[in-house]
Amino acid sequence: MKRAFLFTGCLASLVALPAGAAPGVQEIVDKNIAARGGLAAWHDVQTLTYQGNIDAGGKPAHELPFVLKQKRSHKSRLEVVFKDQTAVQVYDGSQGWKVRPFLNRNEVESYTPAEAKLAAQADDLDGPLMDYQKKGTKIALAGTEQVDGHQAYKLQLTSRDGTKRNLWIDAASFLEIRMDGEPRKLDGRMHTVQMYFKDFRSEHGLNIPHLQETVVAGVKEPYKMTITKVSVNEGLDDALFGKPRLQAVVTNTPTPPTVAPASAAPASPVAAPAGKALKSPGKTS
Repeated sequence: MKRAFLFTGCLASLVALPAGAAPGVQEIVDKNIAARGGLAAWHDVQTLTYQGNIDAGGKPAHELPFVLKQKRSHKSRLEVVFKDQTAVQVYDGSQGWKVRPFLNRNEVESYTPAEAKLAAQADDLDGPLMDYQKKGTKIALAGTEQVDGHQAYKLQLTSRDGTKRNLWIDAASFLEIRMDGEPRKLDGRMHTVQMYFKDFRSEHGLNIPHLQETVVAGVKEPYKMTITKVSVNEGLDDALFGKPRLQAVVTNTPTPPTVAPASAAPASPVAAPAGKALKSPGKTS
C-alpha cells in the first residue's frame, strides 16, 4: 500500500480508470445492489440475525461473542457477553436503551441524546444505497481512489438531515469497501473513523461481509468484527426491541476469556455489519 502511494504521481495514468470510463452514480448504485444480491432479495428480508465475535482488546487480543438482531424498520438489539454477564443495546425505531453490567451499572439506561441521534441516522438493515432516493439521500460521485489496493468509486452521501459521509465502492466487484464512521473523541480530541468491509460471502442469496475492520486515527490496531452465522427472516417479536428487563438479559453464547474490554473500541449505539460499528461494552459514555 505504501509503495502504491509512493508511485502515485508517476503511475497515475496506469492505476486510474480511463478518462470517460467511470459510470454514473445510478449505474454504480444499481451494480452495487446487484452485487449484494439484488433489490428483490433485499426487499424480502424483514429480519436479520448475526452471530460472531468482536474485538475485546488487551494483550494478547481476545474476542467477545455477540448476537445482533435487526428488524424493519430501524429496530435493533445487540447482546455482547463478558464474564458471564451480558451487555445489551436496544433500539425500537424511536427510543434506545442499554444495560452495562461490566461497568457495575445494573440498571436499564436510556440512550443519551447523542446516541439517540446516531441511532436515528443509522442505516436500516439493507444499507445506505438500497432505495436511497426514498430515504431522501443524495449521492454524488467524487472521483476514484485506491483503497487497500483496489480502485474504488468514492460516493458522497448526503442524508435528508444534511449529514454527509463518504462510501467507497470497489470498481471491479461493485461491493462496499470502505465507509466513513462516526468520529471518536479520545484523549480530549476528535479522531476520524473508517470502516472497511471484507470477506463477502453469499448468505441466503445475499452477499454479506463477514469481516468489518474499524480504523480509528491515532489508534495502532483496527477493531475487528467477525461474523460466523447469518439468519434471515427468523420470527423476531417486537418485544425484543422494547425496553429490556434486567431479569431477561440472558444468553446461550459461550463465555469468552476473562479480559477487560478495550475502552477505545468503535462506537455506535446501533450495530450492523454493513455500515455501522459495534460499541464496546466497556465504553463509559
